[in-house]
Amino acid sequence: MSDDPTHPNEKPPPYLIVGANGMLARAWKERLDADGVAWTGLDRPDIDITSADSLALRIPEGAEVVVNCAAFTDVDGCEENEDAALAVNGFGVGKLAERCRAVGATLVHYSTDYVFSGEAETAYAVDAKKAPQSAYGRTKLVGEELLVKSGCEHRLIRTSWLYAPWANNFVRTMVRLTGKLDELKVVDDQRGRPTSAEHLAACSKRIVEDGASGAYHVTDGGECTWHGFAVEIARLAGNTCDIAPCTTDEFPRPARRPAYSVLGLEKTEALIGPMPDWKANLADVMRRLED
Repeated sequence: MSDDPTHPNEKPPPYLIVGANGMLARAWKERLDADGVAWTGLDRPDIDITSADSLALRIPEGAEVVVNCAAFTDVDGCEENEDAALAVNGFGVGKLAERCRAVGATLVHYSTDYVFSGEAETAYAVDAKKAPQSAYGRTKLVGEELLVKSGCEHRLIRTSWLYAPWANNFVRTMVRLTGKLDELKVVDDQRGRPTSAEHLAACSKRIVEDGASGAYHVTDGGECTWHGFAVEIARLAGNTCDIAPCTTDEFPRPARRPAYSVLGLEKTEALIGPMPDWKANLADVMRRLED
């Protein structure tokens, strides 16, 4: 239960979290603490997943489960610097997977709805055709492919629209904006599934414990547009801002956003049970928002 590994010769705790300063990593640490499971957290500069030497130094023999929360997640930034994104989201994942295979550790790695085209009309199954339309999606797909190629024991978990009571995310942004503005426009032609980071961490741990190596989708249940998500956030916050629907074309961005990115949950729900509806998870998070 440490973010500062200072005893490299001791047997490592069962869980090692890479990218330990991020939103999802915090959810993982709190989940493991609640379950009484020991963990070590690593982040830059203590570990660099783009360096095989760094990984060899920091992921020791005896590591049992490595949770990779490290990623280049700035979608528009990926579009502007795809090589840097590829180093982390693609080749870095491959190096990490090779190290996990070498020490016999299970690797939990997160990917994204952006690996799909965003043009479907029904939910994407875990084995649906990949056709990323952005640099972020392309680099994350390379990471997926290298993970599988490595042969390491793994859980590849795709998710979408991540939020938490802490850190920079859509929920906290909407609470702030709808609390100070009288009017706001939010995109209504992109549909997907929100995901509580705490729900994601809890489900991921269960998949590690109960699942076979391979790919899974984890999100909240149900689906909505960004506009619908924003309206519910404002309602729960008690904010009276007028939230108008708009199109993606009204807010052009460097990276193309998927119009439809609903991830199919059938495989995951068959293993660990139904996913709570996004409105229920959102209400729980809204009760505990941090300043």
